[in-house]
Amino acid sequence: MTGFGQGRQGRVRPEGSARPLSEAYDTALLDLDGVVYYAGGGAVPYAVDALGTARAGGMHLAYVTNNALRPPDAVAAHLTELGLSAEPTDVITSAQAVARLIADEMPPGARILLIGGEGLRVALRERGLVPVESLDDDPVAVVQGYGGPDLPWGRFAEASYAVGRGLPWYASNTDLTIPSARGIGPGNGAAVEVVRIATGAEPRVAGKPLPPMHRETVLRTGAERPLVVGDRLDTDIEGAFNGGVDSLLVLTGVTDVARLLAAVPEHRPTYVSADLRGLLVLQPEVAGDADGGFRCGGWTASVSGGALLLEGEPEGAGDGLDPLDGVRALCAAAWTEAGAGACGLDAGKALERLGTVAVR
Repeated sequence: MTGFGQGRQGRVRPEGSARPLSEAYDTALLDLDGVVYYAGGGAVPYAVDALGTARAGGMHLAYVTNNALRPPDAVAAHLTELGLSAEPTDVITSAQAVARLIADEMPPGARILLIGGEGLRVALRERGLVPVESLDDDPVAVVQGYGGPDLPWGRFAEASYAVGRGLPWYASNTDLTIPSARGIGPGNGAAVEVVRIATGAEPRVAGKPLPPMHRETVLRTGAERPLVVGDRLDTDIEGAFNGGVDSLLVLTGVTDVARLLAAVPEHRPTYVSADLRGLLVLQPEVAGDADGGFRCGGWTASVSGGALLLEGEPEGAGDGLDPLDGVRALCAAAWTEAGAGACGLDAGKALERLGTVAVR
């Protein structure tokens, strides 16, 4: 198993790959929302075909979600409807990660006050724990996970009463928001804040970007060379950083190029692609340095006067310029200039130079 929890230094620039990522890594740890499907349930363009090709070539696909509401069989059924071949064992949720965390610290059969939905209930039972609904049921710990938009306010009060009495408090994840077909709503992190404000306590958290989530995935899949694939810098990419493994950022979700250029080291992916087709191709390496500029696929990125600059010229007759190569060159220039901090350079003109292409 690759060493989760060991950490790794932030990337100075996106690396190249000598083989397609689906061949270089044995398991893809795939985020779902914004990567495989959208909040409304429909598949992200190219996702189904790309994942099918990667799987046919021998890559193991593991679907990793911070959403603790749906149990794995429901998620697998949704993926199957989209055209993917997925079993419940291919799905790993933050509910499963937090249930293992609790089971490692509590005796078998321990009563756990459940503040959440069915996914968390199923995960607790899977670990031999007994979910209960009230402090009057003599729980030994409290666990909080996303319970959907209709979770009653009284559930947060019940959690506060228990935490206030000193019971250990666990949370599946602390994502402040969650996407839905109607827009962005409050996530489990917002609910956790309610209990935190009421009690002054801090929960033990299992979900991304903390190591228990991907550790759970590796334990369940047996991955030797995992690749984290996601659209969020502060959960997916930071989770890979914390776990000491490589990552691929796809630009189909919440992260745009401007935010990527400003990333701090723990938010810098190893690779970047427009969508999941990036799993199937070679990832080009960026050459050059801060003095002469960073080059990738005909693009050259540099820093001058507090701004990022980008120039492009096809490398061969008839060749076009891939805008993603321009993004890679810009990342190299921005991250080198920023070092261990966030890049504060003006990227406006460089982003305009990319033109109206399939990167945002």
